[in-house]
Amino acid sequence: MIDPSQKSADSRWDAIVLGGALSGASTATLLLRRNPRLRVLIIERSERFKRRVGESTVEVSSFFLGRVLDLTSHLHEHHLTKQGLRFWFQNEHTDSLETCSETGPGYNVRLPGYQVDRAVLDEEILARAVTAGAQLLRPVRVTDVTLVSGGEQTVSWASDDGRTGIEFARWVIDASGVAALLARKNGWLIPNTAHPIASAWSRWTGVKNWDSRELAEKFPTYARRTKAWRFNATNHLVGRGWWAWMIPLKGGDVSVGVVFDQRLVDLPEGDHLGQRLRTMLTSHPVGQEMLADAQWQEGDVHFRRNLAYRTSTFAGDGFVLVGDAAGFIDPFYSPGMDWISYTASAAAALVDGSLRGKPKAPRIARHNELFATSYTRWFQAVYQDKYYYMGDFELMTLAFRLDLGLYYFGVVSQPFRYGVKAFETPTFSGPYTKLPFRVIAFYNRRLAAIARGRMKRGVWGRHNHGGYFGFRSYELTWTLPFRLLGVTCAYLRLELCEGWRTWFGTPTIADTPLRTPPTTTVTDQLPAQL
Repeated sequence: MIDPSQKSADSRWDAIVLGGALSGASTATLLLRRNPRLRVLIIERSERFKRRVGESTVEVSSFFLGRVLDLTSHLHEHHLTKQGLRFWFQNEHTDSLETCSETGPGYNVRLPGYQVDRAVLDEEILARAVTAGAQLLRPVRVTDVTLVSGGEQTVSWASDDGRTGIEFARWVIDASGVAALLARKNGWLIPNTAHPIASAWSRWTGVKNWDSRELAEKFPTYARRTKAWRFNATNHLVGRGWWAWMIPLKGGDVSVGVVFDQRLVDLPEGDHLGQRLRTMLTSHPVGQEMLADAQWQEGDVHFRRNLAYRTSTFAGDGFVLVGDAAGFIDPFYSPGMDWISYTASAAAALVDGSLRGKPKAPRIARHNELFATSYTRWFQAVYQDKYYYMGDFELMTLAFRLDLGLYYFGVVSQPFRYGVKAFETPTFSGPYTKLPFRVIAFYNRRLAAIARGRMKRGVWGRHNHGGYFGFRSYELTWTLPFRLLGVTCAYLRLELCEGWRTWFGTPTIADTPLRTPPTTTVTDQLPAQL
């Protein structure tokens, strides 16, 4: 590691990475794997990484961390194995954990996922990048970046003790997270005004164990209705316009937070953010039970509005943006680490190809087109107006089965089929993805319309009491298309039995009582996925 108090004799590099956490360190690692002779500098502001959200991986990011970055041993030794997603629903009739409708795995999951402590994971990946040959300048802050298309890029930095320095490189890789240094400096940052979500979160102690003898004796029906572990799952509490996560971490702490659509709901009033978070969570019977003896950690309570954004420019001749510096949609379904996997892999390929003399202009244009398309389609297909129906047991369970099945069929299958190369083309951007995008976007819009119709008729969430769906995890086998066919039939049945009410004169957002969300900005967005 370079001592920031001593300016290096040679400050010229092939690539400078702004940020040493997961997105930056993984990009540096992949770049050096392609060409170990490259001179790569990582500039990291913190002396040690602090805890942050983004503690849950899904199948694609698990493949990337385990099989691409070779972190399988680290993940098993220092983090927890994840047992899928669980959803807990409520309405006016639910009065306990046992009476809330539940959707989740009936057995433990097939493909690996992890509940990770991001501070530990980020330090490990950064250390491996240094071992691979990257130089590390830490702790210093970047004070300015001057971009010259096709020329030499300049990065100025300063340390807390007043030292300064200037570094030069052919390429700058912006992995600065929500700070989004290049996008903010150059006016590229675009707030996603169609998705006005906000979040509050903290780490808690004293959260009850979902699989404890105490809860089994108190709620015997609850204990018997699944053979899977609930403790290691990402447990979601869902309500009208909001959802909350509970993620266990190695060592006993639990990450707890809430995300909500500001058009539909806001945090309860209160003098302390932690208490406002608790009030919202304990309005749900599951939250009331699980947090009865729990306490948030002082100094570790956070709140951000208007989380969704993207950049208008993902790469140019001399720079490329990765991870949250390039955009963020929503932590629901944990897409953030998938996004990091794609942006880091594609950035490494782009920079390496350029330094090897491959034509830059067409490759940069294609990079921008692919990631702009991926972000837009990913949002419109999966997330737009989802908060209208995610708290309805029947609608969300159906959506979950469709979303996850198609994720397995079209996304999870690709790394297992094509290996590392699959990460260079992001989700929904390839030549054969237009039809799947349209299919997913169609049923997502239809479920949102049906939910608004239910709100208007006063029957939204009518099945949230006493229901249970024991989901059998998807597999990449010949059974997957048939299972997708089965859940498609269930969706068509819903359309015939109820959806016809919204075929003509579909209830619009304007028909639903809404709050006026705060003015959208792009400050203080959520750092990563859950």
